[in-house]
Amino acid sequence: MTLVRLVICMLSPNVPRSEPLSHVTSLAVFLMGVLALVMPSGYSIGPVLLLLASTALLFKRFKCFKCSSFVLLSQDRWIIVALVAYGLVVGVMSAVELGSRGFDRPLRFLLAIPVLLLILRYPPRLSWLWGGVALGAIGAGSLALWLKLVEGVARASGFLHAIQFGNLSMLMGVLCFAGLGWAVVQRQRHVWVALLLLGALLGMLGSLMSGSRGGWVGLPVVGYVLYRGYGRQLPMAVKVGAVGAVLTLFAAVYLLPQTGVQQRVEAAVSDISHYVAGTKTETSLGLRFEMWRGAAQLIAERPLLGWGEAGYREALGELGEQGVISPVAAEFGHAHNEFIDAFAKRGLVGLAVLLMLYMIPMRMFSPSLSHPDLPTRSLAVAGTLLPVAFIDFGLSQTFLAHNSGATFYAFWLAVLWGSYSARRRIVS
Repeated sequence: MTLVRLVICMLSPNVPRSEPLSHVTSLAVFLMGVLALVMPSGYSIGPVLLLLASTALLFKRFKCFKCSSFVLLSQDRWIIVALVAYGLVVGVMSAVELGSRGFDRPLRFLLAIPVLLLILRYPPRLSWLWGGVALGAIGAGSLALWLKLVEGVARASGFLHAIQFGNLSMLMGVLCFAGLGWAVVQRQRHVWVALLLLGALLGMLGSLMSGSRGGWVGLPVVGYVLYRGYGRQLPMAVKVGAVGAVLTLFAAVYLLPQTGVQQRVEAAVSDISHYVAGTKTETSLGLRFEMWRGAAQLIAERPLLGWGEAGYREALGELGEQGVISPVAAEFGHAHNEFIDAFAKRGLVGLAVLLMLYMIPMRMFSPSLSHPDLPTRSLAVAGTLLPVAFIDFGLSQTFLAHNSGATFYAFWLAVLWGSYSARRRIVS
């Protein structure tokens, strides 16, 4: 029995559904949300459970081994292509230079594929998915508020780097907004709407408490996606009230000294002013600008395949020694920008697969932003927001270079697409 035939049998409608496996996927997806940011490596627990479940299917005896009535939709194949392309290209290019450890993070994108196939066959209950996201955002925001306002830390970071924690907290809050479409058609809709709104609020506050400014830049685009999904059906009074509430919240957080948000905004303005004037480059934003300037020079020299990890570090160090860029900026091993970093280290090839990883899911999810079935639409909105948010995060951080970023994107893409595609098979 080949692996391909096993996968076909796993997905075929002729294979009896296993209730225990449906419960496992629901529980694992719930834990992906709940534990993501409130414990060390919490973001990995749900994906590991899903991967184990998908592996177990390959050893399960099926009554029918010639079942071929199931075919992957073309959209399913495109999502798999994006995961395979990124995982293999980045993995192989990194492994050639760094050995097996270079395949660590890229491997996660390949491991997400059996999870995607599992979710297509045994999709989780949406109440578990959205409940996990909401409780995870509430937990992240509550932890951040405690660290900032009670323990008095400068930037709430939980168990991650402050930038990773803040941006992922914001992402979970944003996903809570996406889940509102599902919530309003539930029997206990008032409870679900309240829970998701609380998750959205605390998820966003978690980002603010972390001081991670990069995630704030893309909020207008996030708002546009949410408007495309839900805004056009809402009365004007509700739209105005929602915008007013958000602006009031941000104004209150900005003006409250304990949050530290005002200081972070003022620091950003100061950094840019000093850099433009040439009086000070070794600030948070100034160093980023220097890294980007150095990386741009390296890209011009090797545009096709890039410099590789070690080559990039060495070449950037030489630019620092020559005084072309700040010596402090030359000490960083990445460009603090996902796209510039991929271009400099892996050339046009690396940049192309990174763009595929983001653009293909956006293209596959976005047609259903106006789907008449609200649970399907909620998954489409969430699936569109996932790459949109990561593009935003990647503008000021090499987000996928961290375990949390790579795991979060790969496995949430698998879960959201698998749930969305499975739902479409039912309602369309």
